[in-house]
Amino acid sequence: MYKLCFYVPESHLEQVKQAIFAAGGGRIGKYDSCCWQTLGQGQYRPLEGSEPFLGVHGQVQQVAEWKVELVVTDELLHDAVKAMKKNHPYETPAFDVWRLSDLQF
Repeated sequence: MYKLCFYVPESHLEQVKQAIFAAGGGRIGKYDSCCWQTLGQGQYRPLEGSEPFLGVHGQVQQVAEWKVELVVTDELLHDAVKAMKKNHPYETPAFDVWRLSDLQF
């Protein structure tokens, strides 16, 4: 199992989440569409040659973004990341993937 975390502007929050859920992400036991999300502020500066969704080349852009975290099984990880990238408005979305340990008690 993996944890997928990504940052997305509110305009595309639901679209990206629904795409990942459709790819099988966010399933825990007998539940689906599971995630954690919190609002924060992202920052970046588009460089020449980039195609920013928001912002102007050479100027620092600050934007309200949602941080979304959800789990994905091993066999669905690539599909979930592909769905996130396909539906995300940013040219290069920020995301990370963490391998989770299964602790048995």
